[in-house]
Amino acid sequence: MSTIDRSRSSFSPATTARAATTAAPEKKSLGLFNPLEKLANLAKEGIADIPRFLKMGADVFDATAVAEVEKLFGGNAKPDRMNDGQFVGTQGQTFPPGTSLGQIPGITPKGNPNPSETILYVNGIMTPLDNQVQEMQSIAETSGAKVVGIHNSTQGLAADLAQCVTDKLDKGSNPAVDTLADTVYTELKAGRDVHLMGYSQGGLITARALQHVSDRLRLEDGLSKADTEKLLGHLKVETFGAASTKYVDGPQYVHYVNNADAVPTLTGLGGSVDPLAFLKDAGKGAVVHRFTDGNLNLISNHMLDTLYMKHRVSFEEARAGHF
Repeated sequence: MSTIDRSRSSFSPATTARAATTAAPEKKSLGLFNPLEKLANLAKEGIADIPRFLKMGADVFDATAVAEVEKLFGGNAKPDRMNDGQFVGTQGQTFPPGTSLGQIPGITPKGNPNPSETILYVNGIMTPLDNQVQEMQSIAETSGAKVVGIHNSTQGLAADLAQCVTDKLDKGSNPAVDTLADTVYTELKAGRDVHLMGYSQGGLITARALQHVSDRLRLEDGLSKADTEKLLGHLKVETFGAASTKYVDGPQYVHYVNNADAVPTLTGLGGSVDPLAFLKDAGKGAVVHRFTDGNLNLISNHMLDTLYMKHRVSFEEARAGHF
């Protein structure tokens, strides 16, 4: 494995030191760079984000406390579960697995109804269909591409976290994994390039699906390891705050990891300082872009549309290390 780390931090000790030495004596007492003041500011930013997350929670949970508890353990999740592994297009339309990508009217950037590229996107946990559509629109605006989703349904926090464990162990069935693996295999065999994006558990689903594709090419089609990696090289893969620690060799990878995000730092590829880095594999030739952004609100630090998309650059720029 040869992983290229592209790390960036918003905190610079050298800059702080220069500011402290050049500030006027009477200003020092104001504590402009006082750690306690910085902590207070981060807390204020985190508190300011809370209304957004309460609204998002309302999309998953009903208003009553009883309903919230039921949702936590998967109650009333049937409507979203019916879309598990389905393709998602514009206005939240769903299409069954096996549908040709060309037949799915994906979400496009405003003012550009005919993009030249299509991105296949898998969402994370606790994301009902409507929220995935919002994320797809954000990706379309940032990338300039048409976005088609594969829905990873939510069955409540407990069930979603349990599924993450089975995905890591490659155990049990996950419809989103099956749809993604079958689609990638079909597209590669047809000689077409594919651009994938996975966020949070969606990154884990992507890693698991790509391993299934690799195994199928080796076992069913009899390709050598080298030929399998060469064919997988037609895949462009971007992950954001992903929960996977291992990716199969072959695809062109760009992984985005926020050092202030507990999901990738604790369950994924790890942050800039990671004593367990030797146990992780980002994929041969992968670019891992680590940066630090956020506040004391851990949910805010993990958001796709309001945080990770701010740091995304074009795939070509990312592969060249130009962030």
